[in-house]
Amino acid sequence: MSEKFDLPFKSDMVPEMLDLGSKLRFRCHKGISCYNACCKKADITLTPYDILRLKDRIGKSSTDFLKDHTVPFRMDKEGLPGVKLRTNDEGVCLFMNEEGCSVYKDRPTACRYYPLGHMSMLTTGSKTDETHYFLVREEHCKGHEENQEQSIAEYLKDQETRQYDEMNREWVQLMLKRRSMGPTVGRPPEATLQLFFMCSYDMERFRRFVLSDSFRNTYDLDDETFVALEKEDVVLMQFGVRFMKQAFYGERTIPERDGVWEKRTEERKEVWEARRQAEIARQQQEEDEKYKDA
Repeated sequence: MSEKFDLPFKSDMVPEMLDLGSKLRFRCHKGISCYNACCKKADITLTPYDILRLKDRIGKSSTDFLKDHTVPFRMDKEGLPGVKLRTNDEGVCLFMNEEGCSVYKDRPTACRYYPLGHMSMLTTGSKTDETHYFLVREEHCKGHEENQEQSIAEYLKDQETRQYDEMNREWVQLMLKRRSMGPTVGRPPEATLQLFFMCSYDMERFRRFVLSDSFRNTYDLDDETFVALEKEDVVLMQFGVRFMKQAFYGERTIPERDGVWEKRTEERKEVWEARRQAEIARQQQEEDEKYKDA
């Protein structure tokens, strides 16, 4: 048994699994008849690092970038928030122009991988996830008919995915951990979903949160750390994953001031138990409805 988190392509089909040594026959270039056709049917899920690169590229805050260039969606049945690139009414990426992609050097992870899907899988009982690849074939794409052949490792090197993969890794692992815990933890309350959205995507709002007096009075961090969180987006993004691990799963990755953890745990015992009982009741009701319909 295993849990998986699909990035950047999700499908109900079971694809053929590939590895870095597998051969890929594909080439995209300006002379091909379908050039930029995939950008005219864009369905691009963004990672936290994608947002950092894109918002810096166009000179906007993450808050404004999210408002102007993305649309929200539910990543799972429990409502975990994700964001996709906004398109026009015909489905064309807003970063497309007559020359092609206007943000090509900072294009998202999904764009870099195409036509490959990237799947991280966490086997039950394992602490390390496994990465697999699969080929995405779309009818409009003629790149598969080109003669160029190379390994998947060579293709990904050419697409400069390594830095993106490294920056995305801990966040993807957080998703895998959540999936592997199953429904017994209960459906997240709205406040939890909002916290996830802020820590994952809206760095300006998260920065104000971690620099607040309330946060400083709760967590025992030195001045140097706070300076880095104030100045460096990547440091803040990585800190956000650590904070979510602590807030959602009780992993004490960020030191707290004396007595804070014990006080919070005591205060939340009743809330956690109430949520657990509510989830049990919900699942029982669903089962009763199934038998009632039968």
